[in-house]
Amino acid sequence: MIKILSKSVREYKAASILSPIFVSLEVVLECLIPFIIAKLVNAIDVDVSKGEVIELRNILMYGGILLGMALASLICGALSGAFSAKASAGFAKNLRKDIYYKIQDFSFENIDKFSTPSLVTRMTTDITNVQFSYMMIIRIAVRCPLMMVFSLVMTFIMGGNLGWIFVGVIPPLGLLLFLIMYKAMPLFRRLFKKYDNLNESIQENVRGMRVVKSYVREDYEKAKFDRASTDLQRDFTKAERILAWNNPVMQFFFYAVLSSVLFLGSYMILKSNGATVGVAEVSQLIVYGMQILMSLMMFSMVFAMIVMSLESARRICEILTEESTLKSPENAATEVADGSIDFDNVSFKYSANAERSVLSDIDLHIRSGETIGIIGGTGSSKTSLVNLISRLYDVTEGDVKVGGLNVKEYDLTALRNQVSVVLQKNELFSGTIKENLRWGNPDATDDELVEACKLAQADEFIRSFPDGYDTYIEQGGANVSGGQKQRLCIARALLKKPKILILDDSTSAVDTRTDALIRKAFKEYIPQTTKIIIAQRTSSVEDADRIIIMDGGKIDAVGVHSELLGKNAIYTEVYNTQNKGESENG
Repeated sequence: MIKILSKSVREYKAASILSPIFVSLEVVLECLIPFIIAKLVNAIDVDVSKGEVIELRNILMYGGILLGMALASLICGALSGAFSAKASAGFAKNLRKDIYYKIQDFSFENIDKFSTPSLVTRMTTDITNVQFSYMMIIRIAVRCPLMMVFSLVMTFIMGGNLGWIFVGVIPPLGLLLFLIMYKAMPLFRRLFKKYDNLNESIQENVRGMRVVKSYVREDYEKAKFDRASTDLQRDFTKAERILAWNNPVMQFFFYAVLSSVLFLGSYMILKSNGATVGVAEVSQLIVYGMQILMSLMMFSMVFAMIVMSLESARRICEILTEESTLKSPENAATEVADGSIDFDNVSFKYSANAERSVLSDIDLHIRSGETIGIIGGTGSSKTSLVNLISRLYDVTEGDVKVGGLNVKEYDLTALRNQVSVVLQKNELFSGTIKENLRWGNPDATDDELVEACKLAQADEFIRSFPDGYDTYIEQGGANVSGGQKQRLCIARALLKKPKILILDDSTSAVDTRTDALIRKAFKEYIPQTTKIIIAQRTSSVEDADRIIIMDGGKIDAVGVHSELLGKNAIYTEVYNTQNKGESENG
């Protein structure tokens, strides 16, 4: 994990190195300050009865040294904090960028593996946890052991055998802190899956807000959210309850050490009459004791944060190490000759462990420029079939060819630029209509935008908006109707000027007249483009060159409207059901 995550440090390596360097200097200065204070106290604490005189020169010297060391320590601490903040924030920025870029390269199969709420949690909560841990590692995790070691050394220098008190307290205290963390670790691991559940509840509710309100299910959604939130809160409470032992344990050992130092220190002062150890040394031993115990306490906090972030780091590495199941081959073809499509004995499963194939024994050949209609019931694998054309998935058996070449031999970008797909679930993005349309072609001129929209029967309603093509589209296209959204998505696909155009039930929200006008425009203006129309309405495919009937992942029949009507049971049933009203009226 360290090797994988360290790749995201990149340009922040210098800040990551400077932070521990300055914190080390700060620790050295802080450990020397009590030593100089003891010297200052001894310079003041003179026996006047013996004729000893306070040397003002010594006081000024030690005071000046203390002032300089305190100022230097402040500067080193500030610089260390600034560099650690820069390094950790930059590291988190790079992590988000690396994960986001990685997700963009994922195939549909990869995306199916990770849920959307889980990906959101990994890019927010998980990265924040790792960021805090990284900041602690390059600063606090360096400071604590150095402070403890230097302070221990100084206790022996100043207090002699009294230093063994601090050595003796470290093992039992460290063991107790380790046990606390050991108990808390499993709870932290469970928390992130529950974060995913909470995010899923929020995402589903926000996305389906109109459905929730239309079915008056607000109370149900509130209860579902409350269960997820309460479950998360319960585990957090357990974890925090265990971690809460940190403070009392530290307090107990602190006062135990303080009492021991005061008792034994006082005994040694009285016994040796200050010859072995003096009041100044004992008072500064207490300071060093506090530094040692505070270092242990801070280290336990760092350890707690690292424990919590280890699961976050693991989840982040899952994304960073995930390899796309679809990759462009070496010396890949970059030119698609034409819009011909061939399915040669194709079978397909979404998972290698799946018991049954989604598609079986598909043998289909489509000539360039043909208009193909596809009809079938829900679950007949119509969408799965067309997903193989642009290589959104790879076939399990057989071959899919476009322009006479196996799709696996193409550069993915080149292939997908020649296969425009208007998906069943249309998606518009926040921005103007022009910005949305230029997803199809970033370099498209205004005239090309208008032409595409006219073909998609979108130009008229766009011009009815006050701002026309500069009209702002809300997130998800919330301020346009379903039919308008579909036509904008069709126009966007046309701007790619593809050799193959796939409409996956993408005219379901438009009326039959508009649907007919769209098909007529396709026939007249893009005759060389192969057009595949998946539809529920037979009227959408009646004039197709061929109609494919799908059933249970297989091709049930292929033919024109007149051949299928009355001869194919599925097509005849769909046609009669949709035209029953018209027949009765006639």
